[in-house]
Amino acid sequence: MRALARVSAGAIERNCRRLGALTGTPLCAVVKADGYGHGAVTAARASQAGGARWLAVATAEEARALREAGLGGPIMVMGALTGAELAVAQEADADVVAWREAFVARLPAGARVHVKLDTGMGRLGTRDAAEALRVARAVADRTDLELTGAMTHFATADDDPGFAREQLAAFEPWLLQVRDLRPDLVAHAANSAAALGLPESRLDLVRCGIAVYGMDPFQADPADHGLEPALELSSYVAEVKAVVPGQSAGYGRTFVADRPSWLATLPIGYADGVRRALGNQAEVLIAGRRFPVAGTISMDNLTVDLGPADAEPPVRGERAVLLGAQGRERILAEAWARRLGTINYEVTCGISARVAREAVP
Repeated sequence: MRALARVSAGAIERNCRRLGALTGTPLCAVVKADGYGHGAVTAARASQAGGARWLAVATAEEARALREAGLGGPIMVMGALTGAELAVAQEADADVVAWREAFVARLPAGARVHVKLDTGMGRLGTRDAAEALRVARAVADRTDLELTGAMTHFATADDDPGFAREQLAAFEPWLLQVRDLRPDLVAHAANSAAALGLPESRLDLVRCGIAVYGMDPFQADPADHGLEPALELSSYVAEVKAVVPGQSAGYGRTFVADRPSWLATLPIGYADGVRRALGNQAEVLIAGRRFPVAGTISMDNLTVDLGPADAEPPVRGERAVLLGAQGRERILAEAWARRLGTINYEVTCGISARVAREAVP
């Protein structure tokens, strides 16, 4: 297959069990954005098999897709919702998040609501604790609604735990007031980084996304936390040809051979999610060995320098791994992220829809 993302449901399940054991706290697996590029349904099922009690998404349509696939259990839609989207969330039997009284007034009977206080993220939620408390009261005062949760979200748990602690300190006194309205509500704040690195933030539930997929929220090595990367991105050697000094490969001639070499062409490119900026930067695993990407990555193809022409080249059709392990070698999403000046989240979310997904044990 020209481009294939193999997703290990077993790795996701084991990661969830690992997170449960590490935190000692019920887990909400975040499966938004098609499971961070891994496939939302595959990720959701594996997460629940690994002990996740909740699932979280960003949109009502994502919640509906999970229900249509047969997923049960609590699902929380964390994003902003229009009236039409609110109806979809209700049809999907999903919890919603509120931070304005006008939104509460529009909620249909039976809605389960989490109230969000913005303690420093600066996106959704209100920064005004008094307003957030009024919203919680408005929910609690309606006998046809259920005040299910109280939440916030950390901005810097991965790189500035000091500010995350400031956010937690702002959240806790407000939470005590909300608990007066509903003592058994679910309080949640910790993302993957906070769940692993800020134990006091775990509260009643941890919302883990990136760690569920076996990637490191601190952008280092997931093995440091006992996590397994769940996604492998592969292609194959479609062509092998010899080059001599002075011959080039790719647009712009950014690779020019300085010795007789073999070049391999893989039919995968930036339209598949292998970012153009990885040209002359990334590596590929073929037959258990590392080879550098040579030249500019095209929309549909990239080339790899296989080494001196007197060596035996891989045969056409040989499998090539761009993310994942082969033999004793491995290439992590974190490595791509460092070379791109981004984060591992963007690497897997950027794998495009034309790459086939295959769920494996």
